[in-house]
Amino acid sequence: MISFGVWDIVLLVVVSAQATTLSYLKDAKWKALVLALPIPFTLAALAVGAPVNTTHVAALNLLLAYTHGVRLLHARAGVPIIPAITISAGGYCAAGALLRPVLPLTEAAFWATCVLTFLIAVAAHALFPKTEEPSHRTHLPVWIKFPLVAGIILALILIKRFLQGFMTMFPMVGVVASYESRASLGAVCRTIPDFIIGMVPMMAVVRLLQPRLGLGAALAAGWFVFLPMLWPLVRDFWGRPAEKS
Repeated sequence: MISFGVWDIVLLVVVSAQATTLSYLKDAKWKALVLALPIPFTLAALAVGAPVNTTHVAALNLLLAYTHGVRLLHARAGVPIIPAITISAGGYCAAGALLRPVLPLTEAAFWATCVLTFLIAVAAHALFPKTEEPSHRTHLPVWIKFPLVAGIILALILIKRFLQGFMTMFPMVGVVASYESRASLGAVCRTIPDFIIGMVPMMAVVRLLQPRLGLGAALAAGWFVFLPMLWPLVRDFWGRPAEKS
């Protein structure tokens, strides 16, 4: 029998609202900012209820792979956007389900994964080119868009026990961002490394504080570390000319 906890319901409502809001923003820089807020991670971590561990950090790499997977399939290989998203999201879930039982949850594994993930994000930030891309805003009415988004998140909640920590980084908002930014997927790909650069320190703080403060308070403290780390994202997007309409 499937049961829903309070945090499952909060996750469903709040993240659906976040993703729907992103859909109605036209400028890619504002989409990027909304996408980069770690609201899904925070609520998903509370819904899963497990302490932040190696799987949470490793999931950041799958998020990066998902984002570039959609771009390569759609923009390079010509795969329609919905199949490209479905294939990439399915790959994320499959990889997460396979890695979850075998990843070590030791302190050494956690910190080594943090270092490796941070270095990968820095490299991705430095190497991925910055180009001007068109803006886009959804034309679907909110009463259609919101249920569609909520359906995706509901499906993820139903399989959270198979993913555990990997569920917290599943691109709940990213799936919507990929679809709504299908003409400017490069902007999404530039956002994720900056997001990861902020998320690794946030997860490290949560890891250190959660034994003494509990998961909820540790996540709140992690936000104070994450928000200043958004500077690379702000610099990248607000320092460039406005996107083409």
